Amino acid sequence: MRTGLKPRLSSLATAAALLGSLLTFAVPEPARAAVPDTIPLKVTNNSGRGEPVYVYTIGTDLASGRQGWADANGTFHAWPAGGAPPVPAPDASIPGPAAGQAKTIRIPKFSGRIYFSYGRKLVFQLATGGLVQPAVQNPGDPNHDILFNWSEYTLNDSGLWLNSTQVDMFSAPYAVGVQRADGSTVNTGHLKAGGYNAVLNGLRAQSGGWAGLVRTRSDGTVLRALSPGHGVGSGVLPASVMSGYIDRVWQKYATQTLTVTPFADQPGTRYYGRVSGGVMNFTNGSGAVVTSFQKPDADSVFGCHKLLDAPNDAVRGPISRTLCAGFNRSTLLVNPQQPDTSAANFYQDPATNHYARLIHAQMADGKAYAFAFDDVGHHESLVHDGGPRQAYLTLDPLS
Repeated sequence: MRTGLKPRLSSLATAAALLGSLLTFAVPEPARAAVPDTIPLKVTNNSGRGEPVYVYTIGTDLASGRQGWADANGTFHAWPAGGAPPVPAPDASIPGPAAGQAKTIRIPKFSGRIYFSYGRKLVFQLATGGLVQPAVQNPGDPNHDILFNWSEYTLNDSGLWLNSTQVDMFSAPYAVGVQRADGSTVNTGHLKAGGYNAVLNGLRAQSGGWAGLVRTRSDGTVLRALSPGHGVGSGVLPASVMSGYIDRVWQKYATQTLTVTPFADQPGTRYYGRVSGGVMNFTNGSGAVVTSFQKPDADSVFGCHKLLDAPNDAVRGPISRTLCAGFNRSTLLVNPQQPDTSAANFYQDPATNHYARLIHAQMADGKAYAFAFDDVGHHESLVHDGGPRQAYLTLDPLS
């Protein structure tokens, strides 16, 4: 298994259950190598937009386990108690760089998010269970009409993991990077020239309801494209959009065996799936059933949850994430050996995750986190180093 962070969708206490979900990480065991308590993050504004930019560092402090925010110096501030109904959170915003400029702040040892917004500050609230994150799929959310986005990161004693994400939405584009201990720099997340509009126009042109994912403000500003899971949940993408493909997969593996080898470094660990009585049962090499899956719906497929839940265990989770990747990439009918990690085979069926297809096609390096387990086969937009000197967040043009 790849050393590092495995993103998965989860709730942030009861607060996220109210208005949204937070992409969290399974943090690796600390190494002995010393990583500073904070590292510099250089934020560069290449957006070309004239509005003020606001930056936020929000998450869980790894030293105390408490949720909170960090100021521009990387100093941690715990959230105060919340309420029911939720109460306003302290202003955690940091003034960002103007167009064409850069600004360096410091980020602490957190597992959390780096938000940025254009023109207006984001509205964060505190419920009795913790922070309420913005819920892009909710038209009544106070952040609905704000142009914003976020990156996920973990900095701990083992280093930095920093990624761009489109798991919840495709919005204001940006790239992430890290200067490694040896002084070299790597980055990911940049779109091709014209890629932002190409993704949006591709969704508008795609039949089957995908155009409904594009959300526009009353002044004509395109705010975001919802992920297909949020599209199904909010009714703008038909719940039946993947039904035909899912049915064909279930029919195929009623008479054939689906072999899942979930760990690239453990080729001998294999599980064998067959559908019987409408349920896909997976057995190990001894023939014992290790886990079973009811036939999923589109929401389960796009969200990699519900009927495709992936707990942080050694069996069901790894099988489920493999199935999730196969469904989203539409490789399950053409390859009974999963995961299929060859990008040339992805998204070839008419019934597929067209949102993920379009985003990957427009990424300069082909890498993205367009669904929760897009890291299967290392197709994710992630940078990592065990001794980071500096991190980078580059705000790109909306073109």
